Amino acid sequence: MRYDFVAVGDITTDAFIRLKDADEHMYHGTRELCVRFGDKVPYEEVTEILAVGNAANAAVAAKKLGLSSAFVTWMGDDENGRRCLEQLKKQGVADEYVTIQKGKKTNYHYVLMFGAERTILIKHESYDYHLPADFEPPKYLYFSSISESAEEFHHEVARYAREHPETKLVFQPGTFQIKLGAEALKDVYAVTELFFCNKEEAQIILKTKESDARKLMEGLRALGPKIVVVTDGPEGSNILDGNGARHMPMYPDPAPPKNRTGAGDATASTTTAFIALGLPPHEALLRGLINAASVVQGIGAQTKLLTRAEIEAWYAKRPADFKAIEL
Repeated sequence: MRYDFVAVGDITTDAFIRLKDADEHMYHGTRELCVRFGDKVPYEEVTEILAVGNAANAAVAAKKLGLSSAFVTWMGDDENGRRCLEQLKKQGVADEYVTIQKGKKTNYHYVLMFGAERTILIKHESYDYHLPADFEPPKYLYFSSISESAEEFHHEVARYAREHPETKLVFQPGTFQIKLGAEALKDVYAVTELFFCNKEEAQIILKTKESDARKLMEGLRALGPKIVVVTDGPEGSNILDGNGARHMPMYPDPAPPKNRTGAGDATASTTTAFIALGLPPHEALLRGLINAASVVQGIGAQTKLLTRAEIEAWYAKRPADFKAIEL
């Protein structure tokens, strides 16, 4: 089967730990959360969210939007892995490209929540990374966060995209891929159709302190991607393609956000899906921002993902200033 959308990346379980607002134990500023050594820090609850991660979230989002969706990932032969696989099936994501490796553990991350903000403790297990031998070229191949032990695998993905021009490569780099920088992954950037990152990540990739969104996008586009999206949190998002650069604001929160985990994944995957469905890139990004506004209303990156009809309903009642403005 030729899928519309195939995501590639690591899968994990996220354990969301909601910390109590206990000022005697913690200092919380806009950019940091500090805990004193030796203290016992109280928490309110722990919520496990199965089968998540940048690429997993994207695969589920694409499926909810009506695309045929599959997932290339690796996991251990443990109870956590079995539960993640069951969850993928429940979400309707095809699992024929999931590789289970004996003697390995499945990724498990901890998310420290304080108000709407979060800090994630991550550990990517090491797997034997390869694309499946029977891999049918999809319409869109969405590549995202993966272990630092998978550096050589990036070149395999780049080679596959180069040899299969009928497949459009989407690159939403994770933490390790951003740290690697543009030179180490120049072959990936060179064959990328759609690229997504936030402003701070763009500065790291380009090794610059430049803050102008258009200049950052032009720098990223010079690496190869045809369409570049750079998000900037509350300041909105920006897109650059062959028809110019545009800026658009955040979709207003319908209620105070519960947790911001997964907002970037929702933006990127939804934008990709709507481009695949035929919308111009800037119109697709507006839908991506709507899905992000919904996701932050729940705990976990997939809980509040919208269907295509739901996104269009939100779009129909959008504020007058929720539109793309040329830069």
